[in-house]
Amino acid sequence: MDGYRFRCYPTDDQARTLRQWIGCQRFIYNAKVGEDRYFRRFAKSALALTGTPIPIDQTYAPFKTDLTPFLADVPAVVLRNGAVRWKQAYRRYFAGLGGRPTIKTRHGRQAVWITRELFQFEPIGHAPGTYRLHIGTRKFPVGELAFTAHRAFAPPASLHLSLEAGRWHVSFSNETATETLSATAIAARLRPLPLAPLEAATLGLDRGVATPVMTSDGQRIVASPVQQQRLAQQERRRKRWQRTCARRGKGGQNRAKVRAQVARTYRYATEVRRDLAHKAARILVDEPRHQVYALEALRVPAMTRRPTPKPDPERPGHYLPNRAKAKSGLNRSILASGWGQFKTILHDKAARAGKLVVEVPAAYSSQECARCGHIHPDNRPRQARFVCQACGHHAHADHNAAQVIAARGARWVADGHVVEKPKKRCALKRTTVGPGEAEPAGLIPRTPVENALRRGRGNTSARRSMKQETPATSQRL
Repeated sequence: MDGYRFRCYPTDDQARTLRQWIGCQRFIYNAKVGEDRYFRRFAKSALALTGTPIPIDQTYAPFKTDLTPFLADVPAVVLRNGAVRWKQAYRRYFAGLGGRPTIKTRHGRQAVWITRELFQFEPIGHAPGTYRLHIGTRKFPVGELAFTAHRAFAPPASLHLSLEAGRWHVSFSNETATETLSATAIAARLRPLPLAPLEAATLGLDRGVATPVMTSDGQRIVASPVQQQRLAQQERRRKRWQRTCARRGKGGQNRAKVRAQVARTYRYATEVRRDLAHKAARILVDEPRHQVYALEALRVPAMTRRPTPKPDPERPGHYLPNRAKAKSGLNRSILASGWGQFKTILHDKAARAGKLVVEVPAAYSSQECARCGHIHPDNRPRQARFVCQACGHHAHADHNAAQVIAARGARWVADGHVVEKPKKRCALKRTTVGPGEAEPAGLIPRTPVENALRRGRGNTSARRSMKQETPATSQRL
């Protein structure tokens, strides 16, 4: 799957219309969430008595009433896609890929999902991969939306128009044009190699806070001095704007403007982190000597968990010091390092290049000597210094850890521990162009309600509600 994210530049009128679409689609999504909560909390017992299952459908017409006249000012496809997004989230919940759908707020990133009925890519001349983007219909025109495409693409079946920290983006995905080898196939090709050549072809990567990535061959991948200076500047600005925001009254326009300034400072840090991850992964993958990239299997959610409060036995109602403030600062630093983002990007680029990324156990990797294998806590007297107590090996702590990870990765591949886990997918995609002609693609697990209906359970009204779903999402492959 190839993903694309381009910067777009709507006019003031176009931005106002797109914000209206975003709000109406969010309203339908939240209405479906509230409807589901009502049936699960209050009407569950009554439905059980009548044999009626809890409805999990995509109907949105009951929410278009005299009390919601604003819903008539947007295309019906926008409202329908709001209900479709809710059902997609619900099916991901049943598939174990996420939590139950919750209420979407008006803060943070906002997006509207539109399908082929509401947009059209018009080719520009004979140049491949260059298009104009037209949004809207005759009744609800938006016009040509200017965007910047930094690489060629094929027109998708659906796309997202998102607004985040004052910037608009158009994003979509297409099927990968070239097939990539699986991790199991790449590991089977490398396993017959002797251990020494396999270790030479393996690059260990140690991820940290002070140094985002340290390689086993001594490369230190960090942000540029200019980026570090600007990050520090944005940090000072963010603290200043946050102090100003604390003095503003809640719900006012002045507070909203200050929150937008705070969001822009966070946006810069996010963009720097993403840029560093892409460039670092590209530099590493383009090196022909390396065929295997070894990473520590870090459990970031567990590492960034808040410390558990410890009650004071001598003073009831009080708690012992647990360094929660220091741990919160460390958690912010870990999350700001972007370990998971770098791993995901490296996996994608390495798979396209026919190379392998493995995750090895992280236990004692910072205390093990890369030369003799001796493990002891005293081997690391300081944060950046490693001194082996057995053989006297001196090295930078991160460099030594990266070498240990590289050796573990080579042995991991040689012992045949690389087994690719089957990916769980639960997605609905439109694959055709015409309105009302799209079909889902991929594996879509059925909900318990749908399984019950297929086995003949439930009443006629429940079956009728299932038939009211739109053709775009009710069919199955």
